[in-house]
Amino acid sequence: MELLNSIIGTINDYMYGYILVGLLVVVGIYFTLRTGFVQFRLFPDGLKQIMEKNENKSAMSSFQALMISTASRVGIGNIAGVATAISAGGPGAVFWMWLIAVLGSASAFVESTLAQVYKVKHGEEFRGGPSYYIQKALGQRWLGIIFSISLIACFAYGFNTLQANNIVSALSYYFGGEYPSIAIPAMIGLVLAGFTGYIIFKGQKYIAFISSILVPVMALFYMALGFYIIVKNIGILPATIAMIFKSAFDFESFSGGLMGSAILWGIKRGLFSNEAGMGSAPNAAAAAQVSHPAKQGLVQMISVFIDTLLICSTSAFIILLSGVDYTALKAMPLVQQAVSSQVGEWGITFITISVFLFAFSSIIGNYYYTESNVMFIQNRPDGSLTIFRITCIIAVFLGSIAGYDLAWNIADVLMGVMALINITAILLLGNTAVLVLKDYSDQRKAGKDPVFSAKAVGIKNTDVW
Repeated sequence: MELLNSIIGTINDYMYGYILVGLLVVVGIYFTLRTGFVQFRLFPDGLKQIMEKNENKSAMSSFQALMISTASRVGIGNIAGVATAISAGGPGAVFWMWLIAVLGSASAFVESTLAQVYKVKHGEEFRGGPSYYIQKALGQRWLGIIFSISLIACFAYGFNTLQANNIVSALSYYFGGEYPSIAIPAMIGLVLAGFTGYIIFKGQKYIAFISSILVPVMALFYMALGFYIIVKNIGILPATIAMIFKSAFDFESFSGGLMGSAILWGIKRGLFSNEAGMGSAPNAAAAAQVSHPAKQGLVQMISVFIDTLLICSTSAFIILLSGVDYTALKAMPLVQQAVSSQVGEWGITFITISVFLFAFSSIIGNYYYTESNVMFIQNRPDGSLTIFRITCIIAVFLGSIAGYDLAWNIADVLMGVMALINITAILLLGNTAVLVLKDYSDQRKAGKDPVFSAKAVGIKNTDVW
């Protein structure tokens, strides 16, 4: 197991240290410029589109699609992931998480708009995502299948393993920080797997229903706690923000690798948390019933801001304002101790409950992504999902008893593979997204509620538009 972890860790370091870090930033800047700073210019529009009414009650609403993607994004990456980034990369990692979110939101707009353009209809439901636009727009079904396989491996067997692992890690506090035997994590895993199985066998609409209730409630409560801690420590807030920026650009420490570490961990955990450019959120974006593809692109762009600039920042300030030594602890124990130092022992229970809800919402959101890709590979709407669902449930159980470092390294590598494929696709199809955005903007300037026609803008191979 140690050898496997070492090999995967080496691949992980090379992929992020030499390929993805620069690529994500460059692509984010590129799409920010190509879309005319869409994440700033049309941010108010994105907020308005979230509440657009859905005329087709059998299809998913824009808000429900947002909640599924936010459920997947808002998971343990927002708590344990932020703590890991700070403990490994220092406070400067927070700045790089912010940067990758701001730049990545333009990439999120492009990929989700493309998913809407090239979505397909199965009965009353819509499905789509990178695999679909890779096949329909690029004519490369084989590459779409490779992407689907990597997404399934990443989310069903990588991320969901990690989400379960962190739930067990959070509960270990009540056993003195270490379980007396593997039997207890196994029992927790069985309960978690049972809940997961119940939800995913209920189907797409039930996942959307649960997400639309669970995500807003848990996010608001968690941010309320963070706001309380920020107000309590308002006197040192300016110095803490200054420390974040100083650490991010600490050129004196560059030779020692601290700055590189801050950049690396900030972008890795930022990408894990907000998923911008990975090709995951488009699977949910495609399911929404909207009158124009750009509308859902704008909505999914908002999801990145919610995830990183609100919830991840909440975790970061909870840790940095608490005064707890972030170099001595990592992941969930660091967050638990930080909260406990500010509000007492009950804060640890609050964080444990938050982790469970965040992680569980991610598990069901992640499953939704994989379901669309299994159907893409099967290439028929009536394909059976029973065996696949059972394997997903087993993965959740196994994640409860897996090693922590190995789980993170596997998830990071799978996430990197996905991102490389999707970034290549959206770079090739970026002009299409820009055309769709222009059509949306022109109609808005004319005082219209934008309605899309693929023929009117010269786009082919679309099933719905």
